[in-house]
Amino acid sequence: MKIKCLFASAFLLLMISCGNHRTVKDVYRCYYGEKEGFAIWIVDGYKVRQNIYKQFLYGGNEQRYLFNPKGEIWIDHAVSCEEFELTLAHELNERALMAKFGWTYEKSHDSSLMIELKMRKRYDSICRAHEASLHKVCPEDATHVKEIPGIADSITISGIYRIPLGVRDGIGIWIVDGYKVRAGIYPDFGLSGNDMAYHFMPPKEIWLDGQMSSEETEFAIQTELLERKLMASGISYGQAYDSAINTNVRLRQDMQKVIDRHPPLIVPPVLVRDTGVKE
Repeated sequence: MKIKCLFASAFLLLMISCGNHRTVKDVYRCYYGEKEGFAIWIVDGYKVRQNIYKQFLYGGNEQRYLFNPKGEIWIDHAVSCEEFELTLAHELNERALMAKFGWTYEKSHDSSLMIELKMRKRYDSICRAHEASLHKVCPEDATHVKEIPGIADSITISGIYRIPLGVRDGIGIWIVDGYKVRAGIYPDFGLSGNDMAYHFMPPKEIWLDGQMSSEETEFAIQTELLERKLMASGISYGQAYDSAINTNVRLRQDMQKVIDRHPPLIVPPVLVRDTGVKE
């Protein structure tokens, strides 16, 4: 491992010394994980636009952006959690087409937009079917407080669900329309919540506000999973919330350590390519 690190450092120094390569700091914000063999990073889109490439939007991959390190897919931190999965699918597909067939960026980009469209239609179909399967719910929190005067004791959920994010520990994770939740169910709904804290959420569900930044998504999921688990064991909402928030702080500290271990970002003099390079 030490030999690999030394080799990587030497390689980076060699790159900087050859041509007009330069380093840019503090671009990485959150490591999402690995998908299809690529490291998925949420990056500071503002700093990329300010210090590297002013037209950077939504995301990037190494075939299009030469400053995007090989083996990495970038997602702009300004992208909402509602758009994250769509943007990630777009970048993976765009890169694959450019690398496998040598397609132009424009052709690959347009093809990826069609992938997004199919995903949006599928998500909408899943969400509408899910809502149709639900029973009525009570628009109150864990302390039996209702926040909308005159609201019925039992309401039907409609037009709330936006994106299914799968199941974690037996709990369904859903991205919802936070505006509609606040307007028609519970005005104090924040960026996330779970069925133990809010009775208007169906059993074994966690909701994430679609307006939440993509870099906050995993932290929110972990916070809600822990809070829900603690409340299910009999701990009060206040105690469960405090414990979950403290764990959230530790998760952010651990993430910063991951970011700190990432090699410096080397920016080459040529920033983009218009035609893919076959691998």
